[in-house]
Amino acid sequence: MVRTRAVLALLVAVVLVTAACGASNAVRSGSSTSGMDASHPFGGDPATEGTPQRGGILRYGMDREPVSMDPTVPGYQIADYAVYDPLFRMNASGDVQPYLAESMTTADGGTTWVLTLRPGVKFQDETPLDADAVIFNVQRQQQIARSPGNVYAKWVRSMTAVDPLTVRFVLTQPVGVFVNAFALRSNDGTLGLMASPTAVKKWGADYGRHPVGAGPFSFVDWVPDSKIDVTRFDDYWQKDKGMPYLDGIQFRPVPDTEAAYASISNGDLDVLICSYQTEILRGSNNEDLTTYYNPGNGGEYFYFNFTRAPFDDLRMREALLAALDPKAMSATQYSGFMDPAQTPFSAGSPFYDAATAERYPTYDPAKAKQLIADYVKDGGDPNFTLSTANNPTRTQFAQFVQAQLKAVGVDVKLDLQDLGTFSSTVVQGGNFQLSTWVSGWPTPFPSLVQLLHTGGSGNYGRYSNPQVDALLDDAVATTDKARQTADYKQVEAIAGKDLAIGWYSRAYTGMLTRKNVKGIVLDIPTGPQMWAGAWMSH
Repeated sequence: MVRTRAVLALLVAVVLVTAACGASNAVRSGSSTSGMDASHPFGGDPATEGTPQRGGILRYGMDREPVSMDPTVPGYQIADYAVYDPLFRMNASGDVQPYLAESMTTADGGTTWVLTLRPGVKFQDETPLDADAVIFNVQRQQQIARSPGNVYAKWVRSMTAVDPLTVRFVLTQPVGVFVNAFALRSNDGTLGLMASPTAVKKWGADYGRHPVGAGPFSFVDWVPDSKIDVTRFDDYWQKDKGMPYLDGIQFRPVPDTEAAYASISNGDLDVLICSYQTEILRGSNNEDLTTYYNPGNGGEYFYFNFTRAPFDDLRMREALLAALDPKAMSATQYSGFMDPAQTPFSAGSPFYDAATAERYPTYDPAKAKQLIADYVKDGGDPNFTLSTANNPTRTQFAQFVQAQLKAVGVDVKLDLQDLGTFSSTVVQGGNFQLSTWVSGWPTPFPSLVQLLHTGGSGNYGRYSNPQVDALLDDAVATTDKARQTADYKQVEAIAGKDLAIGWYSRAYTGMLTRKNVKGIVLDIPTGPQMWAGAWMSH
């Protein structure tokens, strides 16, 4: 009864908002006019932040409990980059830059690659990060089929330690983006986070609760559903620069979005990772906080389950999108500041295809009803369950979708789970008909491969198209950026025609910090915070 009243109230609100909007457009661009501060997309400006101060325990709010701190274990690994430094990093333009490694080159178009390491780097157990350690870690990714980095490790036919700081990789085929695999986010799968071979052998299956890397902080302890503590690693490879500046970091899971925002507002947290527009919008208008947000590629979207009715049928995928009013969605879910999405890329991206965006379904309830009627005429059941997280933001959004679909004659049940269960068991397990998701990225690799390739690690809806697979494979193989761009635009067009993904908004992922937190460095949108240079003014 309570849920019914809430849905009815929301439906009335939608009708009132739509009527009030009239011919005006309540959907606004995610720019300086969006109400969200996008002036710090990749971190702060060290030149204006003053001289770093040492000391302090930084309190970091996560939106869920991590699964593990082992880079070979899939799942949420936001705390990894305190313990691990990557071999390479990715800059704002999507170009790979050396970090723990000095270089990685190919002289034969991508079949053979030579990796050179930085000298003198040690793991937190004082063992060396050398060529043998790199080979050990890549072999481990090859041997663990469920590892997010396994797809890249399988490209390797052989590895040779040329000398203590040099590894030669021979691949099974030309891979023009092989170096990128060492610079990716851990949740995308990466070969660039090195675990101490000694620690892995010591802890075995329990290594993920006793991680040892070459990053700025050593692991201390993990209290499930409470906190993860790390402390300064005094023999860190950048110690000659005074890094790391912090004494330590405490990572705390705070899955409730309202409680999380209250905690960063009142000073109980120093940093909060954000995945929702409501957090970014409020943080942008809070004078006590600094917002780090980039309105880039990716977005908020629906996964259609292509192995289950009704969304294995194109008519129902189109009907869903045609039934959703973006003006009402913007007004009720985004405070009037929604940046709509029709493709994986924003209009400013070189990979954006305007023709695909133009063909994307627009709000048309009459057409939605006709598509549904055709589907029912052929014996289909248009009613379905929408799965999403049970936090206030996602619950309200689910109720909005429920009300909008009710208006075109479809009954939608809601499956609301805690974020950890929703992410792992429901979405990654394929146990849904329709689900929500959010992801942002700067470049097509590896995100489009994961999202749209048959068997892709992020292809939770099980979409499959041989043309798309061939184009993605070609883009991965070549080192020619023009050819890569052409391939990705064709993928965008074909997947758009198939309605492989239900895009509705750009992503609103970012970070909020208290004003005394400095030295924030984000490699890429929603990417790792490089913790060595972070500090707090006292």
